[in-house]
Amino acid sequence: MGSNQSWVTEFILVGFRLSAEMEVFLFWIFSLFYIFSLLANGMILGLICLDLRLHTPMYFFLSHLAVIDISYASNNVPKMLANLKRTISFVPCIMQTFLYLGLAATECLILVAMSYDRFVAICHPLHYTVIMSWRVCIVLAITSWVFSFLLTLVHVILVLRLPFCGPHEINHFFCEILSVLKLACADTWLNQVVIFVTCVFILLGPLCLVLVSYSRILLAILRIQSGEGRRKAFSTCSSHLCVVGLYFGSAIVMYMAPKSRHPEEQQKILSLFYSLFNPMLNPLIYSLRNTEVKGALRRVLYKQRPI
Repeated sequence: MGSNQSWVTEFILVGFRLSAEMEVFLFWIFSLFYIFSLLANGMILGLICLDLRLHTPMYFFLSHLAVIDISYASNNVPKMLANLKRTISFVPCIMQTFLYLGLAATECLILVAMSYDRFVAICHPLHYTVIMSWRVCIVLAITSWVFSFLLTLVHVILVLRLPFCGPHEINHFFCEILSVLKLACADTWLNQVVIFVTCVFILLGPLCLVLVSYSRILLAILRIQSGEGRRKAFSTCSSHLCVVGLYFGSAIVMYMAPKSRHPEEQQKILSLFYSLFNPMLNPLIYSLRNTEVKGALRRVLYKQRPI
């Protein structure tokens, strides 16, 4: 960057354009959602660590999902709750962008691993322990984390090469990468292309793999003779698909749909979904409705009860 370029040292996060009364109302609502998300995901992590019966591949991936949800919400929501129009320094802004992109990409890949785990468990139950060995699970988890953050590092490097010489108002409630790029005083064509290519590999690719896995699972469910077993398997898979559809769908609309069709305020709402609502919904749908998790919770509570 040339020496005559001025460097923006901080940005103003505009947030939502609301009345003072609505800001106070949303502050308490979002605070409750955030606290519930931390408690629910923290409880899931604690139960998986404490109960040996939950030391299985499915709950291994669920523990990673809980860590991602806690980290993702903590990266974006506290800044939003501080006030709805605030400043953020350049370096923390870039770090926030790096963490939210890395965590979001990791969640996409972990969801693929979870769908593959369910596919093997239902379609190949006799070979499940061999195919989903602990070595395979650990490799899948480490690969998801490392690949996602290395890919995110590419985006951050491409952002850092851009000059930011004003304006400095980010029309968002956190440092979302598309909103940050709008403030660059240079052509961002390369950044936009890399984001789109990344979406193809991180969003469309994993979504197709998840849909293929659950399609095979659905066919296997239809062949189950027991009506109760078929109902239980279908209920579990349908709830999982709802979360996957909402998460991938909102991200695809956010990053791959033509921007002219989606105003900035609508993009903020979409971002709010996978920043706040998705981390809250995941433990409810994936774990707290699960009989094994409920049983683990009862066992932990009974152990703590004095004799």
